[in-house]
Amino acid sequence: MNDVQEQGKFARIITTTLLSVQGLVSASTITSATIAAIVGQDITGNTNLAGIPGSVSQLGAAFSALIWSFVFERLGRRAGLTLGLSVGASGAALAAFSVMRGSFPLLLLGLAIMASAKASTDLGRFIAAEVNPPERRGRAVATVVLGGTLGSVLGPLLVDSSSASARGLGIEALSGPYAVAGLLLILSAIVAFLFLRPDPAKLAEQLAERYPNEKRDKASARTRAVIFKEPLVIAAIASMILGYAVMVMMMGITSLHMRQHAHSLRAISIVFSIHTLGMFAFSVFTGQLIDRWGRQKVIISGAIMLLASCLIAPLSTHFWPIALALFLLGLGWNFCYVGGSTLLSDQLSAAEKAATQGTNDMLIGLTSASVSALSGVLLFRIGYGGMGIFGAVLSGVLLLIMVGFGNRSKPPRVVLASD
Repeated sequence: MNDVQEQGKFARIITTTLLSVQGLVSASTITSATIAAIVGQDITGNTNLAGIPGSVSQLGAAFSALIWSFVFERLGRRAGLTLGLSVGASGAALAAFSVMRGSFPLLLLGLAIMASAKASTDLGRFIAAEVNPPERRGRAVATVVLGGTLGSVLGPLLVDSSSASARGLGIEALSGPYAVAGLLLILSAIVAFLFLRPDPAKLAEQLAERYPNEKRDKASARTRAVIFKEPLVIAAIASMILGYAVMVMMMGITSLHMRQHAHSLRAISIVFSIHTLGMFAFSVFTGQLIDRWGRQKVIISGAIMLLASCLIAPLSTHFWPIALALFLLGLGWNFCYVGGSTLLSDQLSAAEKAATQGTNDMLIGLTSASVSALSGVLLFRIGYGGMGIFGAVLSGVLLLIMVGFGNRSKPPRVVLASD
């Protein structure tokens, strides 16, 4: 087996491991997100505060993303990811305890700590990108995101069963989902520790030797201020930020909207399963489109789906129209997120990735947190229909940004370095 074949073998092992970790963490995160607005309202008795738990989760992920990107750089990808998942598990345990105590401050603290797991795992898509060559990068990122399919199926369904189990034990029903979320994070930490070998950073360095335009040492690396002025970097970050903002706003408040219209917890969970299937189940298809069709066209398609979702969701309070809208919301997010992640990776050398990617995820989290914090107030002030219009406007802005870049974001053509 030559060096290229060996690198390909290790890249597949690493990508598969990240896929598994993503699946477990996604199930944990979605279990928590499904009940966030409900728990917030139940503990505080105030609808205006229903969006705060989701906002805190987003803020926790935002600020810790930059921290974990530097931890990954210092300790290595394997040690950094294992540590991030372990810290997240402790936060889930605190969140479960806070629900039993009826303490809103403890809940927010637990969710902020739990967000470390999501932040560190989300950086995994960039790990997959750095160990795979540019012509396979879209599929590699999409494969990791595909892990969310497990969460899309299992996460929301765990809410009902874990709540029933907690109730059977004589404790607060909604503490059960957080307890299960913590167990899933512990399992994901074990998987990362055992199978994320060799450390992806070393493999990325070897790959950079074969691709001259991927190699730039620390001395010649661009600063973030310079990088963030690049048109395609702006487009990539905008696609992730706006796509995430629209998705978080509509997804986070839909559970409360449905409950206000007499939908059962089971019906809400099924809608979330359909939504998260849209987010993750078609990732392999997305990756193939990105590598063959181009980054920009995929992101534009995603923006159109987000816009359609925001317009459809408020039209009816019945189950199926809401389910359709949430499916389109998830699929549109997938196109924007995977496409944007791949486009950003294309623009960076190995020496530029940690700081830039961490900052990108921090910006995503801060934007999403702001939207999440306002969601309860927006629902109270302008209603679900008004929120749909706001989401459609954001989707339209993204569409205009991407159309403005023409055909600049075609898959890169890379010439191998000569021996």
